[in-house]
Amino acid sequence: MTSSDDFVLQLAVDKGVLTKSQINAASVQLAAHNNPNSAPPSLVEALIASRAVDARQLSKLLADEFGMPLVDLTALRVPNVDAMALIPRSLATRYNVFPIAKEGGVLKLAIADPLDVDSIDSLSHVVKLTIEPCVAPAGEIKHAITRFYGKDAEGLDAMLDDFAVGGGEAVAVSTVASAGMATVEDGDAPIIKLVHQIILEAIQRRASDIHLEPLEKRFRVRYRIDGVLVEVESPPKRLQMSMISRLKIMANISIAEKRIPQDGRIQINTSAKQIDLRVSSLPTAHGESIVMRILDKDGLQLGLPELGFFSDDQAIVERLIAMPDGIMLVTGPTGSGKTTTLYSCLHFINKSDRKIITVEDPVEYQLAGINQVPVRHDVGMTFASALRAMLRQAPNIVMVGEIRDLETAEIAINASLTGHMVFSTLHTNDAPGAITRLIDIGVKPFLVSTSLRAAVAQRLVRKICKQCKKSFTPDSNELRSLNITPQQAATATFMRGEGCPNCNGTGYRGRNGIFEMFVVNEEIQRMIYENVGTAKLRDKARSLGMRTMREDGVRKVLAGQSTIDEVVSITVGDAS
Repeated sequence: MTSSDDFVLQLAVDKGVLTKSQINAASVQLAAHNNPNSAPPSLVEALIASRAVDARQLSKLLADEFGMPLVDLTALRVPNVDAMALIPRSLATRYNVFPIAKEGGVLKLAIADPLDVDSIDSLSHVVKLTIEPCVAPAGEIKHAITRFYGKDAEGLDAMLDDFAVGGGEAVAVSTVASAGMATVEDGDAPIIKLVHQIILEAIQRRASDIHLEPLEKRFRVRYRIDGVLVEVESPPKRLQMSMISRLKIMANISIAEKRIPQDGRIQINTSAKQIDLRVSSLPTAHGESIVMRILDKDGLQLGLPELGFFSDDQAIVERLIAMPDGIMLVTGPTGSGKTTTLYSCLHFINKSDRKIITVEDPVEYQLAGINQVPVRHDVGMTFASALRAMLRQAPNIVMVGEIRDLETAEIAINASLTGHMVFSTLHTNDAPGAITRLIDIGVKPFLVSTSLRAAVAQRLVRKICKQCKKSFTPDSNELRSLNITPQQAATATFMRGEGCPNCNGTGYRGRNGIFEMFVVNEEIQRMIYENVGTAKLRDKARSLGMRTMREDGVRKVLAGQSTIDEVVSITVGDAS
């Protein structure tokens, strides 16, 4: 037992939080620890593990004793990236501290042991700032490090430590041969290993995007996980040019051209599977910004239930996509899962007696048994020209990646009127808005009314982590934010995630869709023909049973799939 443990235990006894008999009992249990493969816990850790005392209670005693503030790291949702940039993960782990904020020449730092003045002095010399210590339980600090610095990033940290002491600066990346295919070899140069480690860590953490952003004084790396950007350990600024050049070589785009945006593609072979990355480079004030979209075929959920449809909505979708002709539109902003929904519909109806052709920009996932045509503007292969050619291939089902202009819309509508089922996407905020959007780009109302079968608007909400979900009772303000009635609340199962290693401490893992299904019947057909406004179409659809996205989100909250905060934030524009 360390001297600080002695102090903490004596303080707890003096304050009446612990008794000497409890300490003695814990000491006896520790003495019986005979596992040679693991170090025994400290006496304080043993008392906390046995629930004889609460870790936060001990931290409160220490904070009061030393006149320091007590902080709750479990309530921290967004870390201070400026403070985190001063303390690398390796230092945070070594000293078990977490940076909270930087204010002028002062760095606020969460610590577990106020008696460890040597560590505080060492960190003060490293960051060249005055340290203002705040007390937090050791377990909370470790959890915050994993949550905000990233899980299992020790390999990346070790590489960055190597670079920090001068390793890996001279790398001839221009001599690396690549044709868009990349594999990690033991003999690869340090820059190559570092780039691959960043990509592989993103894949392990289920990221959908990797963002490498050159800022004025640092080179920031962030992963988008379940729709939320998370900053990870960033490489030194001096490695920016070498890393960007390596990625551009891997993506088979010009490393000499730095003035215009470029797009490319990378294939990464891991030990388990092959991953495709769509690469975009964009010139900025401080260098080229690189964004890589991770396209994991194994991660694409192709079953309708996995998308988040409840049984009643799934029945409607199955009926719509089984129709012999017409148009079904999926609407929503970029990143709302429209392509995944369309692929799931195609997978559901992909039978040997049907010919399916898609035109996409670009083809993100290759589906077996489906003819997929990529758009190529450089040779005149636009959505419209590809769609014309596709119709001469006598398909039963056509998917157009996006309706962007009148020409594409008219060809798609004519295809639906001549016996084809057409699927496509539009960028509108809600489902009834798809009608207004088609009319705005020039499609005649009578063509819209006769061809459109349904419009499905969607957003993605994060799912509660299954490993740390716990039931709770929301307060009246939370219930009021989603207009949840007492009758609904009485039969609901409200859940939330407490945060665990499985979800990187966020309480969420994975995402589900929330949907607004605008189905066109004869009454709505007549209203579209008469060019009635979106508000009236929406009111009519609501009277016929259409649920808004917020109402569908409420159903998922009541079923314990997502949280009130998540649904409110995603459907903030929903007036209902």
